[in-house]
Amino acid sequence: MTMTYAGTTALITGASSGLGAEFAGQFAARGSNLVLVARRADRLEELAQDLRSRHGITVTVLPMDLGRAGVGRELLGELSGRGITVDTLINNAGFGTHGPLVEEDPDTIASEISLNVAALVDITRALLPGLLASGKGALLNVASTAAFQPIPGMAVYGATKAFVLSFTEAVAHETKSSGLNVLALCPGATRTEFFDVLGGESAAVGKMQTSAQVVGTALKALDRKDTPGSVVSGLANRVAAGFAQRLPRAITVAIAARAVQDW
Repeated sequence: MTMTYAGTTALITGASSGLGAEFAGQFAARGSNLVLVARRADRLEELAQDLRSRHGITVTVLPMDLGRAGVGRELLGELSGRGITVDTLINNAGFGTHGPLVEEDPDTIASEISLNVAALVDITRALLPGLLASGKGALLNVASTAAFQPIPGMAVYGATKAFVLSFTEAVAHETKSSGLNVLALCPGATRTEFFDVLGGESAAVGKMQTSAQVVGTALKALDRKDTPGSVVSGLANRVAAGFAQRLPRAITVAIAARAVQDW
């Protein structure tokens, strides 16, 4: 179903920077009201004020740590208390770590899985009935091209994004007759704060897409009458993802390991 933007409300997690902030800007430009969710209240308020002044929309800021059990019910309660109905949900919050698993901090691993997987599922489950009832918007989960093959050196991150892709495509099938657009967005390397979390400069920085390019790809997919269950952003990334699904698994793992070493 074709998306409706003007007068609807989109909730975006991880909205304080990167893809989340870009989604907010592009949805606002199309007349959508926003609910911005992230930990950094100051960044959210700054973004909200800018979008209100430039686009004349309603922006609600909800500073929250999403990596806690029961966050979906908590978020739904906050929305209900404010009388907000959400038409579009964009699950963008997440982070990745870099290095051999044996050197990873166990608490950081647990946080990564909680945010990238558990929170995404919990929030989706909590808000999905409302999205289906609205029938005007979309469910968009941010996955990654890391979902298409194991990633030695980023083992946990790659596995969480493989989950997001599989989960989203399954939900897309379950809801295909509802009119809700369901999409897993699979960016490659993108110029965001993500690589600050990984640590160090990426050798692939010159090949990265911008956040605007990635979000533009997502909106084009959502605007189609036959929104696909997933979309890969960028021609080179689409080619790489295609090869990853066709080559023997051992080869794709070796290639991925080499790519991570080159960062």
